[in-house]
Amino acid sequence: MDIGKSLMTRLSPGGRHGLASTEQRDPIGYAVAALNKLAQSDLLDRVGLRKQAEQVVFTSTREGFRTVTAASRQFKKTGGKGAGTRAPAAPRQGVFDLTPTEDEQMLVDVVSEYAEEVVRPAAAEANETCEAPEAVLKAGLEIGLPILGVPEALGGISEERSAMAGTLVAEALSKGDMGIALAALAPGSVATALGLWGTEAQQQTYLPAFTEDSAPAAALALQEPTVLFDVLEPSTTARRTPDGFVLDGTKAGVVRGAEAELFVVGASLDGTPVLFLVESSTAGLTVEAEPSMGVRAAALTTLRLEGVTVPADAVLGATDGSTYTECVRLSRLAWCALAVGTGQAVLDYVTPYVKTREAFGEPIAHRQSVAFMVANIAIELQAMRLLTYKAAGRAAAGQEFTREVALARKLCSEKGMAIGNDGVQLLGGHGFVKEHPVERWYRDLRAVGIMEGAVLV
Repeated sequence: MDIGKSLMTRLSPGGRHGLASTEQRDPIGYAVAALNKLAQSDLLDRVGLRKQAEQVVFTSTREGFRTVTAASRQFKKTGGKGAGTRAPAAPRQGVFDLTPTEDEQMLVDVVSEYAEEVVRPAAAEANETCEAPEAVLKAGLEIGLPILGVPEALGGISEERSAMAGTLVAEALSKGDMGIALAALAPGSVATALGLWGTEAQQQTYLPAFTEDSAPAAALALQEPTVLFDVLEPSTTARRTPDGFVLDGTKAGVVRGAEAELFVVGASLDGTPVLFLVESSTAGLTVEAEPSMGVRAAALTTLRLEGVTVPADAVLGATDGSTYTECVRLSRLAWCALAVGTGQAVLDYVTPYVKTREAFGEPIAHRQSVAFMVANIAIELQAMRLLTYKAAGRAAAGQEFTREVALARKLCSEKGMAIGNDGVQLLGGHGFVKEHPVERWYRDLRAVGIMEGAVLV
């Protein structure tokens, strides 16, 4: 995989962002140039220092607000024909080695720096305002998050299936904040879906916008506000017409839906789940704010489709349910990665805390009950990571990964919540107040077993 090199090429003077010369630099030089540029960016100074007074405070009303989405971008339809460009599967190594490649590690280093220096300082305020700061999202664009899963031939940075790289990036971002990670990854998830399943015409119509400096907000809409919701049996319907399809239904948990310009909507067509591309300017499409318990920075919304008419070429992928099912699996894989990253943040926070917090004249880490609880977090976290990486590795290689992702999601949803709960417990009274971020991580981790869609790798 040559993701790191492709990324650094885009950050060169000849590329989009002009970070450093790609001539006369080795891979380490690329990484250093990227990290130096990120550290020197004035975006770091603005994050956390500038009040986001103009941001919409979703929590100011229990019912939220309702608005008709506006078309701020015109996607130019093309007459391309064919199945579209696909990134090849990653080569099989023949051994179970979870060590990231040099290029993957380079990418993780850049994203980790972004998560630590940009995302985490902005997390508390983003949680209060229910919106990721614009400066933070712009910094994410600068390091190439929207084009991570787009094939290099289409203007992206991926030379092969990016499930493993996407998993590593989602984990690294979530260590900063899961809500902001969702907000930053959502547009790239739609671009990745187009790269995986889009026709040539669809790719030529939409992907160029994601490779620009101002990539559009976009969202994956699979979740529905239904009791005992089964993501593989959506209640949103698609009805055939002579000119295309008519969509009716309601989607929930749509990331940044109020500003999204393109949606990938799951609907039932003749009893089979299918994905549809829906532009925000389409008549009958409305968005309502949906303030949530966790991942509040993702600006979750409810998407209502009332007689939404889309053309025949709006179908994304196959209509036999296979594309939709793969989308669900890749989305669950992304949620597992987010759980691993947030769980690691909890472990990294509570470990020094219990070593310095004293009770009865000694650190509470000297108590066996405390030490065992911290050790258990580390054990469960490593199990979550191993299962997630194995599923990602098989997905990247183009192998069947249904069983692996099911096991990973089962473990990450249950143990992720347990890790969040134990983190709050270890901090005692401090775990219940907003002075410490553990209570926010606990609320975020509860979303792993509930949310469907939103992001994919």
